[in-house]
Amino acid sequence: MLPISQFVVKVHSRCDLACNHCYVYESEDSSWRGKPAVLSTATASRIAGRIAEHAIEHGLTYVQVVLHGGEPLLAGPARLDDIATTLRKQLPPDCHLDLRIHTNGVTLTDRFLDVFDRHRIGVGVSLDGHREANDLHRVYGNGRSSYEKVIRSINLLRSRKHLYSGLLCTIDVASDPIKVYHALLDQAPPRVDFLLPHATWDAPSPRPTPTAYADWLIAIYDQWERDNRPMAVRLFDSVIRTLNGQSSLTEAIGLDPSSLMVIETDGSYEQVDSMKVTFEGAPATGQDVFQHSVDEAASHPGILARQSGLAGLSAACQKCELVTSCGGGLYPHRFRAGSFVNPSVYCTDLFKLISHIRDAGSMQHHVLSLSSFNTVAAGFGDLGDIRQLAEAQHSLRRVLISGFSNHDAWPLLVDLDNRRPEAATRVLTHPYIREWAIQARKGDADASYLGNITAAIAVVAGLAGTFRVAVHDGDAHLPTVGTIGGLTGDSATVTVEGGRVEASDGFTWRPVRRLTSGDFSVLVDDGDPFRDCYGLPVTGRLTTDEMIAWQATFHAAWAVIESEFPEYVPGLRAGLSTITPLAADAGGDDVSCTARNAFGALGTALPASPETLALLIIHEFQHVKLGAVLDLVDLFDPEDKQLFYAPWRPDPRPLEGLFQGTYAHIAVVDFWRRRRKVTGALPDHAHFARWRDQTASALETLLTSGALTDLGLRFVRRMKETVTEWSSEEVPPEAGAAADATTRAHLEAFQTQGG
Repeated sequence: MLPISQFVVKVHSRCDLACNHCYVYESEDSSWRGKPAVLSTATASRIAGRIAEHAIEHGLTYVQVVLHGGEPLLAGPARLDDIATTLRKQLPPDCHLDLRIHTNGVTLTDRFLDVFDRHRIGVGVSLDGHREANDLHRVYGNGRSSYEKVIRSINLLRSRKHLYSGLLCTIDVASDPIKVYHALLDQAPPRVDFLLPHATWDAPSPRPTPTAYADWLIAIYDQWERDNRPMAVRLFDSVIRTLNGQSSLTEAIGLDPSSLMVIETDGSYEQVDSMKVTFEGAPATGQDVFQHSVDEAASHPGILARQSGLAGLSAACQKCELVTSCGGGLYPHRFRAGSFVNPSVYCTDLFKLISHIRDAGSMQHHVLSLSSFNTVAAGFGDLGDIRQLAEAQHSLRRVLISGFSNHDAWPLLVDLDNRRPEAATRVLTHPYIREWAIQARKGDADASYLGNITAAIAVVAGLAGTFRVAVHDGDAHLPTVGTIGGLTGDSATVTVEGGRVEASDGFTWRPVRRLTSGDFSVLVDDGDPFRDCYGLPVTGRLTTDEMIAWQATFHAAWAVIESEFPEYVPGLRAGLSTITPLAADAGGDDVSCTARNAFGALGTALPASPETLALLIIHEFQHVKLGAVLDLVDLFDPEDKQLFYAPWRPDPRPLEGLFQGTYAHIAVVDFWRRRRKVTGALPDHAHFARWRDQTASALETLLTSGALTDLGLRFVRRMKETVTEWSSEEVPPEAGAAADATTRAHLEAFQTQGG
């Protein structure tokens, strides 16, 4: 049994629309009729307690709760406020609660948005496209259109864009796909989710042609690519990810085990509620929050079946060449005559769509969607935004590695990649592989290290083989796996059996180690020969006592980030994979840095406090993000040779140096902005005031440099919007004076040097 980390909580079991494609009210299951109309305060408290109990028992540091219906807004703003307060109050402080709500939007008002603002609740809205498409299904009981009210609500939501999480569109092949696409795009959603109509083999959806749903989606996909992916599309992004051996973003495709559970208004646990389309009582577990724990409900055979991956699919699915991407489709769509062990009723559509995306070579074409560009430029970036950057970096590493296709290890690597793509992806995403490939292409590193990478993939995949590996200073390092010591010469033969390195006499084996906090962990890389890319001295292998100190500080630092800086958590989870310890003499206990060619990694000496490590992680990850953006788009003229002074250092910097420093300092400003509210300390107020004013000054330097591209201007203006929002925040007068004195000292130093 896997822990449940996503809960769909039904807060109201009735609806104010009469959508004829609704799986709740228009399907085989009618259990909603026996449920309370609204979630009571007592039941909400019991639900919160059960979720908290489950989070504590499994050490969860992240839980998502989606407030759902029926139509959840019918519960009213006061009841939703109470439910959100109850959830946040009962969950443990070290568990980040990601609260969301999904609504048809027709009754959304500022009163609701005030509640959502207070509790940081992301809002998703159902919209099936332009008026004609939306009115095919989403109407009132008397047939009246809901379109105008939904658009009004979306416009209201767009005025608080930090709450706007996206649109959900149910496909109807009778609608023009391009008109639907543009209608959704006009609403500037951060992401769109296209849903196949819920259907089974016993009750299939209308199908004018054998692949009508694939053809409809392919028309949108091709336009989306031509438009450089202006918004995230969860289905397309999931296909791209699964084709590349990564996890899906939706239960609709992929082999990832489900971690979702539904809780009804009466407190009963249910399986995924789209199962209502199969038969009466299909989603029921027979358990509830009053008598059963989440663990007990999660042990239900139906929930376990949705976690069984490849083994739970039909024989036809298991033999399919696209099974790791398709995953058999959405579980309810497999139902036929009492069994879920069938291909999806949309099998032909999924096969055609996934094949089209694969054959279009989308894995080699990476762009940053417009919404993600804007979010990252503002200084932030959620899970989806950073995943776009990470996927592009992964493809870039693969392109670099393909330059060694004439090496003896290449056929083995290709074979392992085909047989165990998930293992290959895990190893090839390691940050320092790009650094090795660049050095090897220049002739500054041994190309035979490709054998080390291949052996590492075999270990991760649990396979057997013999590999020729490169040796550096008596060590053969297998990235993400460990280091074989006690070797002589420039190369050695390594035997891998059952996912383990077979050691011979005189050899030592030093496995990689990780820093963990809850369910999040990063690799401690103190052995990779290509980690020494920071221009600062790195440590050797950490002693046991040093690892204990690192672990304690990291665990506490991550707790600080999760509790005080939760907006940064999803991005860090998606992009931060590795920390390399720097030597104590690298420049102090708060020195840290990143390397342009090592996306996902940062180097740092062990700081004296967890709070300092939290600051260093947030600060350095800004450099990681910006470096990845610069690999995708030009933000400035690379030929520009001007030098610029930054308020925080005495030496003039090239434009990229100023750009990097300014972007990273947005996070520094935000750190002290939030930190001062926790501590109330005068020095923290002064730090905020100083960094805010200096970052604002640096932004003006960038904007007037004359070297930014159009995209660069857009990026910097978004940076400026973020800092400007903080300009009105007051600090104690004495803190402002202290910050001004520090700034004047810096400026005097610059003037002395001719700045």
